[in-house]
Amino acid sequence: MDARINPFKQLDIEEGDAHIIRNAGGMARDALRSIIISQRLLGTREIAVYHHTGCGMVQFTTPSLRQMVKDADPLNAEAAKQVDQIKFLEYSDLEQSVKDDVEFLKTNPLVLKETKVTGWIHYVETGKATRVV
Repeated sequence: MDARINPFKQLDIEEGDAHIIRNAGGMARDALRSIIISQRLLGTREIAVYHHTGCGMVQFTTPSLRQMVKDADPLNAEAAKQVDQIKFLEYSDLEQSVKDDVEFLKTNPLVLKETKVTGWIHYVETGKATRVV
């Protein structure tokens, strides 16, 4: 989701060579629907999970974000009800979050078994990425 990251430049690929799924925190669980479509309808057989330094996902907790939404519109009972159902998937350990996402994808029965899954950390400060898994 972070606009500072250019995956085409980072991975040295051309437009059209890859499906780039962006979401807050780069969370695999949040991207699963798109991954299924990409694999089953478009032939994707490799997934690279990218998380990055300076990510906002380490700056909040689900309860605090839920409360922020409720406080912004305290009379909106439906919004309060719906936000209480959302898991925001925050994390505190960047490397572990990458490992967890890779494991989630490798063991998920909806991801094709022959899929190559790797995990990376993008260092915003240098523009470089390091493979973690």
